[in-house]
Amino acid sequence: MPDISIKAETIFNIFGFHVTNSYFTSVVVVLLFLGVAIYYHKQITADSKSNLFYFLHFIIQSIYSLFSSVLGDKVVIFFPLVISFFLFILLQNWFGLIPGVGSILLNHVPLMRGGNADLNTTLGLALISVSMIQFYGIKFLGLRLYLKKFFDFSNPINFFVGILEVVSEISKILSFAFRLFGNIFAGEVLLTIIAFLIPILASFPFILMELFVGFVQALVFSMLTAVFINGAIAKHN
Repeated sequence: MPDISIKAETIFNIFGFHVTNSYFTSVVVVLLFLGVAIYYHKQITADSKSNLFYFLHFIIQSIYSLFSSVLGDKVVIFFPLVISFFLFILLQNWFGLIPGVGSILLNHVPLMRGGNADLNTTLGLALISVSMIQFYGIKFLGLRLYLKKFFDFSNPINFFVGILEVVSEISKILSFAFRLFGNIFAGEVLLTIIAFLIPILASFPFILMELFVGFVQALVFSMLTAVFINGAIAKHN
């Protein structure tokens, strides 16, 4: 039975910095993400556009329309953030399913591992998301009005509701991080066990399922970010 580690494993060190297999995978995905973004940007102004550009443009336009239903006329402001979450998480999830990821070893340790199967990665994404929710809330409502949602001393009920709001904002970090980590790590474990028990093509249906799960998790993360931003910038009575 193959070893299944819940935490990322160090593959090498750079000046004392431990480079883990999930971090290495995330760097590869970031470079891939950057390459796709540069390609798409260049194709926008190109005289002759490729089929790949039209495919990417269709996907982005479809997602834009989806987020418009949540963010309304402010989708132009928030779309760069939510589409970045969606595409980065999606690439992370799908890259972890490529043959060789998890099976190519370096010093008896997998060279690469799905980036979102590391809690450090999902926690980082969660912190960015929740921080941006607070940032936009303050930007659109002003510091005083936004903080009043959490610290309202007009009466005991509003004060108690404010405390619950504080707890709710903190719980969003844990919810974001553990939901994404749990689903992706569980899929990684499932594929590892199936491949070990029945190694010949038995894992193919499960890979298809994980492709769908990876898409759904990317959409859920970005959509919840959009919903919470919309709630944060809304004026409260």
